[in-house]
Amino acid sequence: MKTRVFVDGQEGTTGLRIHEYLAQRADIEVLRIDADKRKDSAERARLLNAADVAFLCLPDAASREAAGMVSNPKTCLIDASTAHRTVPGWAYGLPELAPGQREALRASKRIANPGCHASAFILLVRPLVDAGLVPADLPISATSITGYSGGGKKMIEQYEAGAIRSSARRGPTR
Repeated sequence: MKTRVFVDGQEGTTGLRIHEYLAQRADIEVLRIDADKRKDSAERARLLNAADVAFLCLPDAASREAAGMVSNPKTCLIDASTAHRTVPGWAYGLPELAPGQREALRASKRIANPGCHASAFILLVRPLVDAGLVPADLPISATSITGYSGGGKKMIEQYEAGAIRSSARRGPTR
């Protein structure tokens, strides 16, 4: 029996990458929403509840809305937004975070993906805190910069077509 997977937000960068990966797998049935029904709450709810696993590749507010549509207790949600990262009942999707975290993820039906910037920061700082080299209550901040890929399908196409130039290629502004 194939695992049924739905990607809510299948047109965005993350959703597109998940689709590319899953399309190669014979053991997965990808549930797809018609383009004209992407904003149809009833159709999204139907697919979310029909899935064994549903990826939420949406902005925060839309992700919270989608999670609220799920009434099937067997549907596992994996949220790629920041909406559920600190919400009780959602497992933080970084198995290296702490002892027992991998098991917590396996047991959870609600998983908040930490994202690339948060993962890099946590994986850098957590061992320093655990070793006592950095106080656990030390207020630390980090600045990070992202590329164009987070802008979604349209921005990627525009960038690759040369319609958008990075500031590094443009040079300084006067």
